Amino acid sequence: MIDILRTRRSIRKYEKKAIHKESLEILKEALLRCPTSRGINPWMFVFVDDPGLLGLLAQAKEQGSSFLKDAALGIVVCGDETKSDVWVEDCSIASIVVQLTAQALGFGSCWIQIRKRPHSQDRTAEEYIQETLGIPQHMKVESIISIGYPAESKKSIPLEKLEFEKIRYNKY
Repeated sequence: MIDILRTRRSIRKYEKKAIHKESLEILKEALLRCPTSRGINPWMFVFVDDPGLLGLLAQAKEQGSSFLKDAALGIVVCGDETKSDVWVEDCSIASIVVQLTAQALGFGSCWIQIRKRPHSQDRTAEEYIQETLGIPQHMKVESIISIGYPAESKKSIPLEKLEFEKIRYNKY
């Protein structure tokens, strides 16, 4: 696991190559095995591999989502706010777990933050995605995870560049 964390970086450039069904099944299983508070599982996941829809989702935000149009897959991570008061945390856990699973399978990925982000001056990114994909209003959109075969490589952050001063023992 530590090697996955050492090598995982946000990838925003992808090869034009579909993800095999077997890998999709592993990504689905990883999401459905994610821990949630009290085992409520308030999340839902929309797997988007249609290039037209990926192009529309790439326009969800003014900045920071355009690269989604080139990904093989976008996973829209939603949480049912009527089921759990910690849906944000549960969806965040699922978002990172699927990124780590994608890394283990040899894919690149990037988290696209949606919750509390604007689409335009009068509309949120969440509202845009809900309308585009037919997601009910009570299902809140936390993120979209782009996944694909990386068309760029990024070096791992060296151990000596980690901010060890952010670690405290026993007291702040």
